Amino acid sequence: MTGGHSPQTQTAAVSPRRRRLLRLLPLLVLVTATGAWAGGLFGLAGQLLAMRGLGPEDFGARLDFSGYRVAIEARPIDGLTDNTSGLTYNPTTGTLFTAINDPPKLAELSPDGSLLRVMPLTGAKDVEGITHVEGDRFIIVDEGKSRLNWITITPDTTAIDLAGTPFVTLDLGPVSNLGFEGISWDQRRQELVVVQEMLPVRVLVVDGLEAAVQGQGLGIAVREWVPDNWAGHGVSDLSSVSVHDPTGNMILLSHMSSLIIEYDANGAPVSLLSLWAGRHGLQASVPQAEGVAIGPAGEVFLVSEPNLFYRFDPARRETRP
Repeated sequence: MTGGHSPQTQTAAVSPRRRRLLRLLPLLVLVTATGAWAGGLFGLAGQLLAMRGLGPEDFGARLDFSGYRVAIEARPIDGLTDNTSGLTYNPTTGTLFTAINDPPKLAELSPDGSLLRVMPLTGAKDVEGITHVEGDRFIIVDEGKSRLNWITITPDTTAIDLAGTPFVTLDLGPVSNLGFEGISWDQRRQELVVVQEMLPVRVLVVDGLEAAVQGQGLGIAVREWVPDNWAGHGVSDLSSVSVHDPTGNMILLSHMSSLIIEYDANGAPVSLLSLWAGRHGLQASVPQAEGVAIGPAGEVFLVSEPNLFYRFDPARRETRP
């Protein structure tokens, strides 16, 4: 027989490469994990130093996460098994809504993390975020399509089809799975805040969307929001955002850095909530925080993959007679 190699010879030639790759795999995992840990440590240190430069006169209205304690820790959401992502609070119903990206669906939760209903989502690819606008109106973000869809969820909604719903496409990310990760409607300013996960980490503010989807003219403006401090974002990624309407403060979540950072209306960091074991009463670190929402009493609601629910309550304030 002439020409080529026997199957046995081909296998012998490939195996050493595979063995080398397998030997390198633990090192690559270690480097990635170390980089995320170092990024989180650097982010925490940078934000703390930036806050130390502020005096009492610099702190306006704020939630002040320093005294928050975990009230519900790592409670599995019965009925959901995986891929729990964005989170929003609906003051109209007093409930939470979360996005599940695979398979695409939305779910409504009680404030203690109990599952109230699941709504399959047709026409979506990779839904990562959801925000309540007003009444029964919501906006979801599809990272896979770089698309924002306006949807309606009533008490009778059992499933949602995105066909025919108003949408806007903002294709700004170089990598499809590192694009828009979280959204929040700013009720005060009537603007939408969108966070890009990484490459680069950034926060975008989109104005004019409501008028556009209602057919009142195309006057959409997009600008980048940046922190007003030398440390910048100081996080490895951004996984969610929530604008606190009573104060107008920006709440940013980073799951790789295990941090929730509160910024005031001027962009200065004013408080931090670390998601590491031993901090704020946590028995164990939050594994992969993907969605954050703020309740009416300042509670911080959090969902973490695969299906874990958390609630942090503000410090009790003593009442004086």
